[in-house]
Amino acid sequence: MKLACYYRDGIVRPGIMEGTGIIDIQDSAHATGISMSDRDMLSDIGAIIAGGTKSIGLFSRMRGGFPTVDTGVTRLAPPIPNPPKIIAAGMNYRDHARELKSEAPRTPIIFCKSSTSVIGPGGPIRWPGEITQQVDIEVELAVVMAGHPREMTRASAMEAVFGYTILNDVSARDIQFTDKQWFRAKSIDTFCPMGPWIATRDEISDPQNLKLTSSVNGKTWQSSSTSEMIFSVADLIIFTARAMRLNPGDIIATGTPAGVGYSHQPQEFLKKGDIVSMEIEGLGVLTNPVDGPF
Repeated sequence: MKLACYYRDGIVRPGIMEGTGIIDIQDSAHATGISMSDRDMLSDIGAIIAGGTKSIGLFSRMRGGFPTVDTGVTRLAPPIPNPPKIIAAGMNYRDHARELKSEAPRTPIIFCKSSTSVIGPGGPIRWPGEITQQVDIEVELAVVMAGHPREMTRASAMEAVFGYTILNDVSARDIQFTDKQWFRAKSIDTFCPMGPWIATRDEISDPQNLKLTSSVNGKTWQSSSTSEMIFSVADLIIFTARAMRLNPGDIIATGTPAGVGYSHQPQEFLKKGDIVSMEIEGLGVLTNPVDGPF
């Protein structure tokens, strides 16, 4: 199942992707006579994720025969507009480590991005020109957590996954390397495009074997596979869960492959008017225009 959020009358509403349209979950729940208490579980994407298998079970009563909203005439919101935490892995692809002439890390490198940096498909990437002139992109498989693993095993870690989406870890390289830590460089407003939807866990049979690409103005920057990850999805979940509580809706961004603009010869960074597209097998295409600096 593919879940998306979209804007209707200025309000973010959850929906189920159906072809090129979206079935409005709240309207469909009302039409099928789902109880008020169960409808509360479907009120927004955070409640749906927290509801887990019970929420998913309700969806079976809401598929087929319902009118859809055409995605061509509505604007998609981030699939999780306000994630509780965004945890990201640095230097987690072998090909990326090679291009930077760095040794592969022995344990995961973990940092955070601010939830205020989140935007959805089509949202413009912008930044204050006085603080950075080296804005780069990173295509990443993002894991949407259903909650904390019951046990610190790979099987339990994967059972704690709700689904997957695409995340663009936009990064201000000059700030990143001047600050010596990465939070500010990766948390500027609009620096976390996500979408276009969440594919539930059952939709992705093997998250370690997905093709992923990024492009700017149609020119490919990154083209790799999640098989290049140094630490797998399960590894990252366990490593993180040993240190902190993972809540429904938390995001774990799993790192980026080779091809970032910082590594190009000569280096390339985003400029006003660029169009950035990210694609991951089974997860669609995430496209955002560049409207910075300002």
